[in-house]
Amino acid sequence: MSNNQIVENLVLELRRGTQIIIVLNQLKTASYGYNLLQELTSLGISIEAGTLYPLLRRLEKQGLLMSTWDTSESRPRKFYILSDFGYEVLYELKKAWKEIDQSLSHIFRENIQ
Repeated sequence: MSNNQIVENLVLELRRGTQIIIVLNQLKTASYGYNLLQELTSLGISIEAGTLYPLLRRLEKQGLLMSTWDTSESRPRKFYILSDFGYEVLYELKKAWKEIDQSLSHIFRENIQ
């Protein structure tokens, strides 16, 4: 495996670690899968459909998301939105993220000097 491949894989792991908090944050407003993919892409967040859809189902199964079907158009769409528990978890994840960010910023600052 080349050095570039190693770095690319490590970056991919870092991004995967942020997908849950990103998806939960975006689902404070109801959205369906394809629309969510487009929103994330417009924000510069790359996530594959094959990753997003299983993630949405898992988060729903864990009680973090609720879903409803919209059958008013010719193509039914499953809309997801944060549950009350999802809001609690998102709050805790954001809090943890801020702590991690502060720690890393401190470590990186020390290593630069």
